[in-house]
Amino acid sequence: MSQSKKPSAKLTLLALAISAFGIGSTEFISVGLLPLITDDFGISLSTAGLIVSIYALAVTVGAPLITAFTSHLSRKTVLLLVMAIFIVGNLTAASAPLFSILIIGRIISALAHGVFMSIASVIAADVVEPNKRASAIAFMFTGLTLATVTGVPLGTFIGQITDWRMSFIFIVIIGIIGLISNALLVPSHLSKGNPISLRDIGKVLGNFRMLLILFITAMGFGGAFVVYTYVSPILEQYMGYSPHAVVIILVVYGICVAIGNTLGGRFANQNPLRSIFIIFAGLALVLLGIGFTLESPTIGLIMVLIMGLFMFMNSPGLQLYAVMLSEKYVPSAISMASALNISAFNIGIFLGSYIGGFIIRHQSLAHTPLYGFLMVMLAAIVTLLWLIFDKKKQV
Repeated sequence: MSQSKKPSAKLTLLALAISAFGIGSTEFISVGLLPLITDDFGISLSTAGLIVSIYALAVTVGAPLITAFTSHLSRKTVLLLVMAIFIVGNLTAASAPLFSILIIGRIISALAHGVFMSIASVIAADVVEPNKRASAIAFMFTGLTLATVTGVPLGTFIGQITDWRMSFIFIVIIGIIGLISNALLVPSHLSKGNPISLRDIGKVLGNFRMLLILFITAMGFGGAFVVYTYVSPILEQYMGYSPHAVVIILVVYGICVAIGNTLGGRFANQNPLRSIFIIFAGLALVLLGIGFTLESPTIGLIMVLIMGLFMFMNSPGLQLYAVMLSEKYVPSAISMASALNISAFNIGIFLGSYIGGFIIRHQSLAHTPLYGFLMVMLAAIVTLLWLIFDKKKQV
């Protein structure tokens, strides 16, 4: 890459990271607000968890469909459009008089989320040298991780001292900043990319290796979200922390996530599949550890923070590997492969938060870490078998 293009690439990545910060804040802020929303609407914890699971389900459906419908537009136009939709969705959530209207606002925001993350991953990988693609995607994902460091705890704190609705107004402000940063920092001459049709979904899902990476993504992240969705009540009810202490814990948790995400990008640059296995194996063991130390305020908290370190460490590696596989096996559907991997990530969030809610209803909040461990371990085992198979093929 020529020297003249480097500053442009850095500014593009910065704009994507700012926008991802807004997107990440709205996806995960509800984790900190669950107790407040439960009290305000007079609903159960498992019902309140729907604002996480239905959001994820809407991203799952929206990412591939809207990616296909907007493929004839320039990438910058799509970015500006999705940020506008994102703002409308959060305004709807902020003004919701009923829980059902809150859900509708979450669905509108989620439609923007899926398209943004799929197209942003492709742009991030395109604007840097091939050997820095995982790091570029990791930088873009830093917006998501910074949202867990500052956006989620700050939004939770705003909700605690005022009203949970003001937390969504806070997200709207971030969305407006994201919209402006896209308008100013993303170049207008970005290519449209290849036209995408809904048939591309079939091309991607018709390839066994693509299906496998989507399954690993869904199971790995799903297991983490069985616990993470309900981390605020776990910290309050089992480890004895006050709501204000939980805000501080969420800040430290977010810092751990940011560190993990950066490390994950570096690990994945050379051998993404091996990196995916090691990270998911570590995450599974930590989830098991949370189950055993649930009523220990100190050791339990350390385990929760280590979960933060591992939680998004695989994001850049999985996204890069999905793009690499699509380049090799379905080169005409790379953007759709990227979109479907974002869908798989959100299928995981949907499954994790829904399964967590089911466990809370029928068993206990204390059982969530065990089920999370089983899901992540399944992802790790499938990845290990894939590694062994690939090694035998090379011999």
